[in-house]
Amino acid sequence: MPAPLASHIPRLAGQRILVVGDVSLDEYLFGRATRLSREAPIPVLELQRREIILGGAANPARNIVALGSQAAQISIVGDDPEGQQLRDLLRQASIDDRGLVVSARRPTTRKTRILAEEAPRLPQQVARLDRLERGALSSDEEALVIRALHEQIPTANALICSDYQLGMMTPAVIAAARDLCQRHKVCFTVDAQGNSHAYHGANLFRCNNQEAAATLGRRLETEADFIAGLSQLRHELNAQLVIVTRGPQGLSIIGADVGYQHLPAVQVSEVYDTIGAGDTFIAVATLGLAAGLAPLEAAQIANTAAALVVRRLGNAVVNPTELAQAL
Repeated sequence: MPAPLASHIPRLAGQRILVVGDVSLDEYLFGRATRLSREAPIPVLELQRREIILGGAANPARNIVALGSQAAQISIVGDDPEGQQLRDLLRQASIDDRGLVVSARRPTTRKTRILAEEAPRLPQQVARLDRLERGALSSDEEALVIRALHEQIPTANALICSDYQLGMMTPAVIAAARDLCQRHKVCFTVDAQGNSHAYHGANLFRCNNQEAAATLGRRLETEADFIAGLSQLRHELNAQLVIVTRGPQGLSIIGADVGYQHLPAVQVSEVYDTIGAGDTFIAVATLGLAAGLAPLEAAQIANTAAALVVRRLGNAVVNPTELAQAL
């Protein structure tokens, strides 16, 4: 008889996971609507509070630490106050920041969300302003990222490529990550938000259903569509395991050991905010695979973890106790 999924939670701790990808500062400005503007048909918000948290590829790292493992971040930040603030937040979250590369020409990515707050209602996002650079890395920056991969992959249990399409994950960086993982027998997982065909040979490739449909150039609507689509995607990417998350329809998984299966969404509570659910999923699934869990077990635990974080505003993490209770 298979062991209960909750009994596997302790195995998610004690590992060292590298997270490579685009990091950001996520800024939340909460205001109270007082009147309509005379300048345009929009509400005027009086600022009540400001919160800044780690975002982008730093969010999987936060989830890894919350579950008792070590996380190391390899990414690029600007030579600006935001870059120093991001480094400080990584250290406060006990995330290894030695792999951060400082760029003199690129700004640190900052995503500012403006929310209207009015009790007893939940805050409502009314606008978002991003400060970012999508251009590819310079040759010098790329070389520094690849050097960090050479230094840190040999001592890792797994590596996550968290690609937010901001120029860091160049073909050379992806190739170095994949080849070094294969050389050192490190689990190589991918959370792609586009550019999927750049990621060949992953132990786990994850994307959502819209991204999968765009990559395949075909609609994914019926279960037959997903069966054929995931089979094609796994073949084209030469991936051991492919997972396509489907929002309220759960997820689809395909691999040599599991065949094709559809897992329904976990109904933990009403969905509040889906930001960061994919980050939590890839973090937990990677921890599970690196710990030696069966692919279906890792997917089921990650599915439950993602269902927990959608109850909260913004990027959130799960801890071992609540995850075990939900399972």
